[in-house]
Amino acid sequence: MSQRHPLPCPPLLLITDRHQTDDLVATVRTAVANGCRWVSLREKDLPVGEQQALLDQLRPLLCAVGGVLMVHGNVDLARQCRGLHLPAGGDVVAARATLGPQALIGISCHHPAELQAAAAAGADYATLSPIFPSASKPGYGPALGPAALADAPLPVLALGGVGADNLAACLEAGAAGAALMGGPMRRPEQMAGLAALCQARTTVNPPPG
Repeated sequence: MSQRHPLPCPPLLLITDRHQTDDLVATVRTAVANGCRWVSLREKDLPVGEQQALLDQLRPLLCAVGGVLMVHGNVDLARQCRGLHLPAGGDVVAARATLGPQALIGISCHHPAELQAAAAAGADYATLSPIFPSASKPGYGPALGPAALADAPLPVLALGGVGADNLAACLEAGAAGAALMGGPMRRPEQMAGLAALCQARTTVNPPPG
């Protein structure tokens, strides 16, 4: 297995959801202005052409600050980005073979036991959800709690109900960072506080990786 790529700094992945904002591109622009450096386009219900158009608008926003733009689920679109985020059960090995060793590849997990398989397949990181109850991810069973983030075999992003009031608990439990959707999609300016907290915590207690 090749060496894992380091995560963007700060390790906060903003996952898009156009249903929670009136203007997705403007929301991402504000998030970037407030310290966001890692975005994944997750608009899988849109036709590929419309996803492409969004990528074309988001790319310069991230490029201007040395940030990282990824896409959820679509390998072909991921060729135009820094990497790909796969759904639970996705084929990390096939994605790596298609996108090459330079791609940043992550995968969704919903149980700590799934993290071992993600690590063995060569994923650079995994999201684990739901850590807390979340309106954005209501169908994935009971909240796992921060303890589920401990002793992971690869960098893990806490996902589901993560915000300013509980991000520190996730990082202290062992998370490498967090993945965020609903909160920053509705109030992208909150990325400033989250980024500052994440940078401070990961500098003092860098996660194993």
